Amino acid sequence: MTKEHQLTNRRQFGVLAAVSLATGLATLLSHSRKGYAAMSPKSTTARPSQTLFTAPIELAGDWGGMLEGAADQVVERMRHACLDGVRLLSDRQPTQLRVDQHTSGTPAVWLHPDGSSMAWIIVDIGDRDWSKLAYQFGHELGHVCANSWQPDAKPAPPCQWLEEAMVEAFSLRGLGRLAKDWKANPPFAGDNAFGDAIAKYRENIIRGYTALADSQGLTRDAAAWFADHRGEIEIPAINPFAQAMSLTILAEYDRAPDCVEALGALNRWPGRTGMPIGKYLWRWEKSCAELQASPQLPQRLRDLLHVPQRAK
Repeated sequence: MTKEHQLTNRRQFGVLAAVSLATGLATLLSHSRKGYAAMSPKSTTARPSQTLFTAPIELAGDWGGMLEGAADQVVERMRHACLDGVRLLSDRQPTQLRVDQHTSGTPAVWLHPDGSSMAWIIVDIGDRDWSKLAYQFGHELGHVCANSWQPDAKPAPPCQWLEEAMVEAFSLRGLGRLAKDWKANPPFAGDNAFGDAIAKYRENIIRGYTALADSQGLTRDAAAWFADHRGEIEIPAINPFAQAMSLTILAEYDRAPDCVEALGALNRWPGRTGMPIGKYLWRWEKSCAELQASPQLPQRLRDLLHVPQRAK
């Protein structure tokens, strides 16, 4: 990688232990490469001919002794879990995805200024740690969905924490759907039990974040939580406050599934996350109107945090 490449460290990973893949999956994966039948998201006008849902995925990096075809299956199934039924309305969608396995470092989106339309996701997982792969990929896919994959997509305070919370919720939502789908419809005969492993991995994350939200006071009063901890919250990382808020956003995704599409309207303006939250939410709502995306999520966040309507 050249010096011009910019690595965006999206989070401080390592909150929870990974759940290993069941032994039965390893045996089945080594003998099969059945494809996962493609499903199309809801149709929408003015969608690019190539979308984040249909962009080809290539694997790169050091996958070690991982079984042939296993990572492909996990990544593709997680993409479907995250994007099935979501209207992809962004006018800045990549035409290709690269998932690059590193043996050290943190998950990230690699901002490579080579003029290509490829989104480059970096993951760092242990050998055959498929639940962690799905989780990390889902988080970074959320950043790509939020238009944070091109060279100018550098994270910046004070609102990067909110994007981190939203894409963390995006990944947790995807994990829940992946667990149910794998349990009911595994890509390999007899591999239903891996759905339970994914569900357990997700439950462990949610349990940890619930404890954070309770200790911070978020579950009692979101507006007071934001006012009291704002200096700590507005740190541009997946910090403990962003982790806690991800559960509030996850509840919104579950309550009103259409609000997920608002991620595609993020960061379509100069300055991106580097503006006060009032102006950030105002620009986001304006972007939703331009793309005819649901404005429910920015409006709900404005109400929860008691952010004034005026842009400032």
